[in-house]
Amino acid sequence: MESVGVAPAPAAVAVAEQKMKLLEPRKEPLASAAAAAAKAPCKWAMKKKLVGGDAGYVLEDVPHLTDYMPELPTYPNPLQDNPAYSVVKQYFVNTDDTVTQKIVVRKNSARGTHFRRAGPRQRVYFQPDDVNAAIVTCGGLCPGLNTVIRELVCGLYDMYGVTSVVGIEGGYKGFYSRNTVTLTPKSVNDIHKRGGTILGTSRGGHDTAKIVDSLQDRGINQVYIIGGDGTQQGASVIYEEVRRRGLKCAVVGVPKTIDNDIAVIDKSFGFDTAVEEAQRAINAAHVEAESAENGIGVVKLMGRNSGFIAMYATLASRDVDCCLIPESPFYLEGKGGLLEFVEKRLKDSGHMVIVVAEGAGQDLIAQSMNFVDTQDASGNKLLLDVGLWLSQKIKDHFKKKTNFPITLKYIDPTYMIRAVRSNASDNVYCTLLAHSALHGAMAGYSGFTVAPVNGRHAYIPFAENH
Repeated sequence: MESVGVAPAPAAVAVAEQKMKLLEPRKEPLASAAAAAAKAPCKWAMKKKLVGGDAGYVLEDVPHLTDYMPELPTYPNPLQDNPAYSVVKQYFVNTDDTVTQKIVVRKNSARGTHFRRAGPRQRVYFQPDDVNAAIVTCGGLCPGLNTVIRELVCGLYDMYGVTSVVGIEGGYKGFYSRNTVTLTPKSVNDIHKRGGTILGTSRGGHDTAKIVDSLQDRGINQVYIIGGDGTQQGASVIYEEVRRRGLKCAVVGVPKTIDNDIAVIDKSFGFDTAVEEAQRAINAAHVEAESAENGIGVVKLMGRNSGFIAMYATLASRDVDCCLIPESPFYLEGKGGLLEFVEKRLKDSGHMVIVVAEGAGQDLIAQSMNFVDTQDASGNKLLLDVGLWLSQKIKDHFKKKTNFPITLKYIDPTYMIRAVRSNASDNVYCTLLAHSALHGAMAGYSGFTVAPVNGRHAYIPFAENH
């Protein structure tokens, strides 16, 4: 593999390592109602809760129900008397435990930003019989959604003795336009063996007032919102409105994006499964290319603004000659261009495989087609098919060559890699996410997402994601 001005597989590694920790969260707008709500003046909007300490220590703290309901009583954690659990020393998380955002520092560095460590607390702010929890999934599909749902339900029932959990069908709009479905350990017993989400999902449909009205009318006091960037921004607005109304309701987010491009956190669930499933397409492209004269296999993978799936699938396969990702611009014509590299590779090896993330090369396509930007219901920019465009450009290039026939096969498994059951690794990860989320809600925390930061699960305030 050679570096030729595009992003061959090894070059993608450096890009990804740099992006993995430094990638800023996307600033994509929500659907109209949520976007308007997010921008509306609010006493608590986008306000971080910071606690200072010695030597530059900063705790980016999570909101708590007692911030606006200071007289709330506490209760012993039911886990202490749960016969199914053996509470050992240090089982409960100390309230002062925090997780550092940066672990690579210099000797004179300040201690830096920290987040509250996730896990069960000795005292909780909800009695099991008083809890009425709701779970909703929003946005695109991702392997592991059903596992998160299952473990939230089973965790609430089995660990805390909660017996009232409902699922909101069809995403945010389901709060006010559809019926709920009762969730029990029995009803969710084997859903982790299926792809998709048993609750259904949708984009858009966020109406803050209607959603919070529904929570209030139904007496829901814990809501678990599973979704990506736009969904978590919407969850933040819901939290702000819940707080404005003075409701005892914990609003908890579980971050979801198959692209693995959420800032701060180590990894998003479903990513490992997607990379594993993408191997099927890459293997097929390699077989096709290797079996033909001057064979070229082109595979398009998911990755709207980031190329993590494409890059990791490339590195796992070892059969890919060139990986094109949104973070690394490329060009077609001239010295060092992609077409020159393809031609050289075919002369050297007689075949090649190209993996391209769906968001790569969009500027080049727009220039050649005079394309006008449009958006989907979540405010995401609609992308042109870079795989088809790239395949045609390669074909057109070699048509001009005499005595240089090629055979090109284009494979697009875009939605196939996300509409599958989660693998073993993601199942374990989703279980930990779900349990950390419900531990936080029972402890009275609200307005946060849960995820691993440098290997330790932590509670990250919604404000960090804006």
